[in-house]
Amino acid sequence: MPPLRDRYPGLRADLCAASAAALLVLVAVLVGRHIQDTRRTLFVHWPPLFADWDPHLGPGTPAAVLVAVAVVAWGPAVAARLPWRGLLLAAWATALAWTWSLALVDGWRRGVAGRLTTRNEYLTVIGRFHDIPAALRDFTQHIVSGSPAPWPAHIAGHPPAATLTFVLLDRVGLGGGGWAGAWCVTVGATACVAVLVAVRALADERLARRAAPFLVLAPAAVWVGASADGYFAAVAAWSVALLALAVTGRSVAWAAGSGLLYGLTCYLSYGLTLFVLIGAAVVVTGRRRVRRRPVLALLFAAGAAVVPAAFTLAGFDWWEGYRLLVTRYYQGVGGIRPYGYWVWANLACTVLITGLATTAGLRRTGVSLPRRRTAPTAESRLALLVAAALLALLAADLSGMSKAETERIWLPFAMWLLPACALLPRPRAWLTAQAALALLLNHLLLTGW
Repeated sequence: MPPLRDRYPGLRADLCAASAAALLVLVAVLVGRHIQDTRRTLFVHWPPLFADWDPHLGPGTPAAVLVAVAVVAWGPAVAARLPWRGLLLAAWATALAWTWSLALVDGWRRGVAGRLTTRNEYLTVIGRFHDIPAALRDFTQHIVSGSPAPWPAHIAGHPPAATLTFVLLDRVGLGGGGWAGAWCVTVGATACVAVLVAVRALADERLARRAAPFLVLAPAAVWVGASADGYFAAVAAWSVALLALAVTGRSVAWAAGSGLLYGLTCYLSYGLTLFVLIGAAVVVTGRRRVRRRPVLALLFAAGAAVVPAAFTLAGFDWWEGYRLLVTRYYQGVGGIRPYGYWVWANLACTVLITGLATTAGLRRTGVSLPRRRTAPTAESRLALLVAAALLALLAADLSGMSKAETERIWLPFAMWLLPACALLPRPRAWLTAQAALALLLNHLLLTGW
């Protein structure tokens, strides 16, 4: 039998890339610990993550281990054989099981119901939205610290669609932290389905099937359950998925749906406007159809205008909100946290939420991307999509508006890095590493935000 390096070309380079990523995490931990112990300027207890050292087990532990073992053992084979629609349903169900079990490692109150009720979270201001139009007109008046009744950090840090989501849940009888957490987990778990739909449309079904177990078993699930950023990730992912369907020959009406969700994405989080880069990669991949059907652009633009128009007519000025957010950001710990550390330590956080397998996949993405010009393949089309997501993440990093907590804030971008794992050989070995990382993170650390 030939040695592994002959049976799996590039495996040594993959392992080197994964080792370099692990070293980056180790350096971020050691340097971060030194800075925090000597200068107290990081404002995290277990750098580079916003977490505390707290080895523990919980009611979700047996289920998390069981899901991990099942996906590692049978995930690649099942993903290859299931009918496509059955695969999408199975991926969502398994992602739900994985996310719920990881969240419940911390228990119901600490892991789910209490996540969105802490002092900086959305549910603390539900009572201030008894008159929604008035609250929207007045929203920007409470962003900056020192203003009358300033919003808590997460409310001030996002456009009002984020808070309004939980206000509307409360209005329809789904109030409280338990329902809010369940919403974020249930909707957030659909992000993997959206990515699979897009990869199939833009690359091919074979690569989508290979990516499925990695999307399901992502370490990012530790933060999807139960943070609002998991919900944001799903909305942004479906915007890209619908655009992919529109530009690859499906109904042009998907473009309007994509635009509608992109507009909502921008009013859930200011930073997710960067999803325009991922959308641009989709358009480049399907540019022939876009040229033949210019109505696609018109439908997308019409859909994208709906949410901004509604909020603008209600009295909320997105640009003013962002300008005031920048002021608020530098009034708080964002103005103290050192850019020189976080500009690279944020990338260590990304390694932790996407796993070492994704790092190896990104290496293969870099190899496949130049082939687009000479001999375009499904792999090169996938590489373009992944590269666009990486570019958006790097732009967010360089902006300096995401210093720390990026393991949560960058969930929407991380979902689009994970498909790079479809390019890897020996998927079970890499899946084992992914599952082990998620289980260790969730059982050794108490994550928070």
